[in-house]
Amino acid sequence: TGFDSDNSSGDFSEANHKVPEMLDLDPHQSNRTGKHNGETEIQENGIKRHRTSLPAPMFSRSDFSVWSILKKCIGLELSKITMPIVFNEPLSFLQRITEYMEHIYLINKACSHADPLERMQAVAAFAVSAVASQWERTGKPFNPLLGETYELTREDLGFRFISEQVSHHPPISAFYSEGLNKDFIFHGSIYPKLKFWGKSIEAEPRGTITLELLKHNEAYTWTNPTCCVHNVIIGKLWLEQYGVVEIVNHSTGDKCVLNFKPCGLFGKELHRVEGYIQDKHKKKLCVIYGKWTECLWCTDPTTYETYKKSEKRGSEQKKKLNEEDIKSENDEADEMPEVQDTVQFIPGSKLLWRINCRPPNSSQMYNFTSFAVSLNELEAGMEAILAPTDCRLRPDIRNMENGNMDVASKEKERLEEKQRAARKERAKDEVEWHTRWFHQGTNPYTGTPDWLYSGGYFDRDFSDCPDIY
Repeated sequence: TGFDSDNSSGDFSEANHKVPEMLDLDPHQSNRTGKHNGETEIQENGIKRHRTSLPAPMFSRSDFSVWSILKKCIGLELSKITMPIVFNEPLSFLQRITEYMEHIYLINKACSHADPLERMQAVAAFAVSAVASQWERTGKPFNPLLGETYELTREDLGFRFISEQVSHHPPISAFYSEGLNKDFIFHGSIYPKLKFWGKSIEAEPRGTITLELLKHNEAYTWTNPTCCVHNVIIGKLWLEQYGVVEIVNHSTGDKCVLNFKPCGLFGKELHRVEGYIQDKHKKKLCVIYGKWTECLWCTDPTTYETYKKSEKRGSEQKKKLNEEDIKSENDEADEMPEVQDTVQFIPGSKLLWRINCRPPNSSQMYNFTSFAVSLNELEAGMEAILAPTDCRLRPDIRNMENGNMDVASKEKERLEEKQRAARKERAKDEVEWHTRWFHQGTNPYTGTPDWLYSGGYFDRDFSDCPDIY
C-alpha cells in the first residue's frame, strides 16, 4: 500500500498497456456454490455460505517488471508513484486490514480463559495470525481513496468491523471492530512507511493496534512487524516479515516479546518467530516459537533452554562447510531461500495457532485465503444499505475482480483524477477535509496519538458521506 497516489509521478499509462492473457481456471473449482456476486447460498442451519472463488482468475504478471516503473522514480517518494493495475489484487487496503479478523477464534479463546498467562498466549497467537494471510501475497492492495470505508458484519464469527481512510498524505487507515456479544473491542490505525532499497521494498506499519477484553477489563497494544518484498528488479517476488513486536497487557504489566527473524544468508531463519512472555517483574513465564506462515507453539523456559543446548551440541558435531561451498552474500542477496524444513517441535509444547488451509485454486486467485475471497462479495440487497463510500462499490476494484482489466485501469485513473480535482477545489475554497467515522485523539493506554472511532456508523445515516466514486 502507498504506491497509488493522487500525485502520480512517471508517465506510465495503464490503460494503453496491453494486459497478458488470463490464466486458466479449473471450471470445477470456479465456484462451488454455483453463485456469483449478488447470490449467496443459505445453508441448512440458516447461516449464509460465502463464496469460495472469485468471478474471474487473476492475470499473469510474468510480462511485467516492477523495476520498469521504479527505475523512473529513483529519489522520489514511493507514495507519489502510480503502479500499473496488473500489480494489484482486487481488494482495497481497508479490506486487507479486515483480514486481521480471520482468526477471531483466538480472541474468543482469550476471552474465555481465566488465567492471564493463557489470555496473553492467545493474544500473541492472534497478533501473529494477523500477518499470516500475507504469505505469498505479492500483489499490492488498492490504495484507499480519502473517505473510503469498508464494513463487514459476520454473525457466524461474532463480530462487526468498520474502517475509514482518514488521511491520504500520509496514507492512514483507521479501523474499529467489536464482538456482537460485547466481549471485545479491537481498534487501531495504520500508517505504512515505505522505503525502496533498490532490490526490495520495505513497509514499516506504523500505528498502534489495541485489543480490549471487556470481561477481564484488560487492554493489549502492539505494532505489526516490518514487511519486505524482495526481487522487485528481477526474479520471483517473495515476502518476509521481520522486527520485534511487543505486546503489552496494560492491566497486569505482562509483556510478550516476539522476534520475527529475518531470513539470513541461507534462509535458515525464514518465517521464524521466537519470543517469550514475562510478568511485570520481568520473570519469563513461557517461550513462544514457530513460523508466522505455519504455526505457533509455547513451552516453559526450562524445557526450551534444555532443548536448545542439546540442539547446539548436535550442530557442533556436524562437519563444517568448506569455504568454497559457501556462496557469497552478493550472489545470494534477495534470492528466495529454499527452505524445506518446518517448525521443529519441542516435546511438551502446546499448540497456540495453526494457519488455515487455502482454497485449492488459491494460486489463481491472488493467493487469497477463503476469508479474503469473501471480502469483496456484493450480496443481493447489500448495495441499498452500504455506505456509498464502501470498497465494494469501487468500480476499479469491481472490474478487476471480474477480469475487466482495461476498464479497471481506466476507472482507477478516473477516480484518482476525481480525487485530485476535489482536493484542489477544497484548497481553492479553503475548506478542510473532515473525517466521518473517526477522529484524532490519544490512545488511552499508550498515550500516543491515535485515530479513535466516533461511533454511529451502524445507525446507517449516510446522508453526508462524500461522493468519491
